[in-house]
Amino acid sequence: MRQTTMAKPNEVVRQWYVVDGQGLTLGRLASEVATVLRGKHKPTFTPNVDCGDYVIVINADKIEITGDQDNKKSYFSHSMHPGGLRVRTTRVMREQYTVEWVEKAIKGMLPHTKLGDVMRTHLFVYTGSEHPHQAQKPVELKIKG
Repeated sequence: MRQTTMAKPNEVVRQWYVVDGQGLTLGRLASEVATVLRGKHKPTFTPNVDCGDYVIVINADKIEITGDQDNKKSYFSHSMHPGGLRVRTTRVMREQYTVEWVEKAIKGMLPHTKLGDVMRTHLFVYTGSEHPHQAQKPVELKIKG
């Protein structure tokens, strides 16, 4: 008889991964990173426990997009005050707000709950090739595409 393993929060072993975003497509990168942050790549995945790993994304300024998304796609944000709608195109987000652009793509693929809020704190995005997490000895995560 097989028994389902349910992970407990104090038994979770976390790994650090580093992803080089140079030449990768934003959507493919975001879906793979969200899978690792959520912990779905582990055999002990439990939906109600944060069993995901830490992910560092470097070279976020060299991430690519396909098609004509630079001009057609827009990002909306509202301050909840009258006239507080802010609209930015993908080109503006990619050039001026690179870190927020990548974080927003990954955030959209995580659960929108308190557990998802905790998972989002395990993501670190940097525009250059350097990051201050060398002491954690991150392992390189290969992403196809």
